[in-house]
Formats: sequence, structure tokens, C-alpha cells
Amino acid sequence: MDHYNQDVKNRLKRIEGQVRGVLRMMEEQTECREVVTQLSAIRSAVDRAIGVIVAKNLEACIKEREALGESADDIIQEAVNMIVRSR
Repeated sequence: MDHYNQDVKNRLKRIEGQVRGVLRMMEEQTECREVVTQLSAIRSAVDRAIGVIVAKNLEACIKEREALGESADDIIQEAVNMIVRSR
């Protein structure tokens, strides 16, 4: 299973472009407020990418554990912990 599908890769490419844009803004001495606004947008985009990755992997892990007759509780808690740590 491809845990990192094209959607996730495209999200990260957009984030990469945003970071390059912020660097350019800094080189051009753009006002601090505008730079911080863009950095906040990047942070939000990274948070959304983390959510998508965790959700996709959680789905796959639950299916694997259910196929083995195991409970999904531990993997769900692990996913929640990953999201909390990322903040």
C-alpha cells in the first residue's frame, strides 16, 4: 500500500513552494507581518499534511490488525499521540 499517495506529495510540494516564497520575501525585505502571515499558512498546511498521513496510515494499520484478530485501540491511541506531539 502506498501510504504517501500523490495527494500527500502534492501537498508537500505546495508547502515547499510556500517556503521558497517566504525566503524570497525575506531577501526582498518584505514587512515582518506579511512574512509571519505566510509562515502561519505554512504551519497550517503542514498540520493538515500530518493529519492526512496519520489518517491514511491509521486506516491501513487498523485493517492489518483486524485481519490478525487484534484490537485497534492501541494503534488509534498511537495515532492520537503522534498528532498531539506534532503540535
